[in-house]
Amino acid sequence: MLGLVGRPISLSCFLPQLLTSVNLSIAWRRGEEVVLRSAWREDGEVEEWSVSRFSTPEDASLSGNFSLQLPSVAASENNTHFSLVETSGGNSSSELCSVCLQTAASFSTPLLQREKSKHGGGKAVFSCESSGGFPAPTLSWLINNKEYPPPGAVTTITTPLPDTQLFNISSRLTVSLSKDLGVTCIVENPKLNETLSSSSYSVNRSTVHSRASESMWIFSTALCVVVGLLVLTGVAYQIHLDRVHKRKKHDFQKLQSRGYKRRSPDKEEEMEEEKEPMKKESEV
Repeated sequence: MLGLVGRPISLSCFLPQLLTSVNLSIAWRRGEEVVLRSAWREDGEVEEWSVSRFSTPEDASLSGNFSLQLPSVAASENNTHFSLVETSGGNSSSELCSVCLQTAASFSTPLLQREKSKHGGGKAVFSCESSGGFPAPTLSWLINNKEYPPPGAVTTITTPLPDTQLFNISSRLTVSLSKDLGVTCIVENPKLNETLSSSSYSVNRSTVHSRASESMWIFSTALCVVVGLLVLTGVAYQIHLDRVHKRKKHDFQKLQSRGYKRRSPDKEEEMEEEKEPMKKESEV
């Protein structure tokens, strides 16, 4: 059976043939170590002794379910053999149940980062870390989702944790940045059929610089065109205003000229009328 580290588990054992037994006594063993003893008396009382809080179901003598219940699985119990035997007068019978416990724990999602390269020369360094899993995983790299790193480009260290026997894993990848680069770190735990991955995308600085220069050139050209169009529009509008002004001025002068001609005959009549009295006065 597969147990997850830190989680409870029940090691199955169903023995309906023991329901007819009187003064039944059983013992669960972990390897050669007895971890639980249970005895059912004729009066229905149950005596149980265990280590590490191991237990069996309370109704085991009625249901035939003698499964061993572990409150928490430890990584150290990987590949451990558990067995149930019937005991009588201090003697043990053959195994009635036998279970081999396998343990596993999930790793954390890989933490993928780009480090500041000390190598220079267009080199990029990526680090990948994952922790808290069991058993020791495999870690691999992919470049642009299809290429494996060249030999010598990867350094990987797997570290066991003494207290829990879980594992941490870390890896560093050094690659050339001659082009745009996509990097993926993959952590696999075959025992859980688990695959975790993280990806990072990096762009060559020269590519960034050339793209930025091209963008600036396009922006400058577009800005010049826009400014030129605005200037041409302003000049055309000013010419239009000048023409309108000249036309209005010309029309105004024509109107003034026509008004003068209409007023001239009236002034001649007034002058003739003024002259006649003067003639009469001179004759007198």
